[in-house]
Amino acid sequence: MSCSYHLGHENCLILDRNPYLGGHATTHYRDNSFWDEGPHVLFTKYNAIQRLLSLSSECEISEFNAVVGNFYAGNWIPHPAQSHLHAIPEPLAGMCYRDFLANLSQESLPKEPKNYQEWLDQSLGFTFSRTFSHAYTRKYWTCEPIELSTDWIGARVSRPDLQTITDGYKGQPRANTHYINSIRYPTSGGFKSFFNGLMKGAHHVTDQITSVDLFDKTIFLASGRSYSYDSLISTMPLDAFIRLLRDVPEKVQKAASLLRCSSLLLVNILGKQSKYNPYHWIYVYDENKYSTRVTQSHLLSSNNTPKGTVGIQIEVYESPYRPFARSHSEIAEKVINEAVEMNIIDHPVLMHYHYVPYANVIFDNNRRAAQDIVLSYLCQFGLEREDNDLNPMTDWYSCKPFKQRPLLALAGRFGQWKYFWSDDCILRGMQIAGHDFHRL
Repeated sequence: MSCSYHLGHENCLILDRNPYLGGHATTHYRDNSFWDEGPHVLFTKYNAIQRLLSLSSECEISEFNAVVGNFYAGNWIPHPAQSHLHAIPEPLAGMCYRDFLANLSQESLPKEPKNYQEWLDQSLGFTFSRTFSHAYTRKYWTCEPIELSTDWIGARVSRPDLQTITDGYKGQPRANTHYINSIRYPTSGGFKSFFNGLMKGAHHVTDQITSVDLFDKTIFLASGRSYSYDSLISTMPLDAFIRLLRDVPEKVQKAASLLRCSSLLLVNILGKQSKYNPYHWIYVYDENKYSTRVTQSHLLSSNNTPKGTVGIQIEVYESPYRPFARSHSEIAEKVINEAVEMNIIDHPVLMHYHYVPYANVIFDNNRRAAQDIVLSYLCQFGLEREDNDLNPMTDWYSCKPFKQRPLLALAGRFGQWKYFWSDDCILRGMQIAGHDFHRL
């Protein structure tokens, strides 16, 4: 959608299997409520994106501070938990604090972590890491921390300094140390409302792509139609894109099969809540619960749910590393009971669930080499390799705009196999259109 908008809708045709545009950055209307497809808020640091989406939304935008919480063994802990040890019961809090101090005393002998497990143990201490971070990794990333690389971390996992963790242990935490602070959200229509203006005038065909011939530059659809193209921009998941191509070498097919991502079961609950819970979203560390992250949609906008009700969206993840052992309906029923047990809702009024096959790219230890093989193969069809194309994140300030329209370009979280948020996806469209990033 961003590529088409910035290149000019009159120059583009968007093929999408969905009858709507925007991929995951969409909102579904059900039970007189608005449900985003997974948690979505705008917290971009780029003024250009804020201006663009403020104009595009065509409705009022609310801006407020994010209130983020954690739940563990019946305890509510502000986020990030490692900066609020005072909210963790003793003797666990003291053990976490002493481990952190012990790690600091060993920093004169730095050791480069080989994987995420080593990074966690070194950064947060053995007790906190094994009690909280390892557990959440298994729930959210669906694998063990030792199976993940470290190149995706950046600022996404907070590593507090001595003063921050000491103040937090004494019950005097400093200001918000989470990477998300101020957030924006439309007052009506859900997160999708941000993109109303961008979608206007788009040429959109709803159909399923059955195969792509990169040699003849032709796309074949389930309806029997086919389209020839001058330039192809794919936001399709990279592994799925390779499966649609003709005559792909076995080595490339094997590499694509090693690209792992998680899948997501979203359980949307419309319910009643007698005790106010202030957290916009909540991380659940208990491994005896399916619930991984909880979003209270009514706190993002009072128009998201009917008056007198609350909207609770709960995420549960699976992948080839850790597939579901129960049916979606069974898991959804369990999740409802967990929401009641955690006192997030008193009782449900309505519930439905929604399965999302592609949720998060898993940056495991095989990912970089496999992705390199796939991207190198696509070069013969016009894909230009970029300095950062194997990096999970992109530094947009250092990016070079495309000087001319590419024969083949990849875009978006799954097309590029990146740790992208919505603003990254929009910026990729701007880059392909030749945008000058010095003006961000």
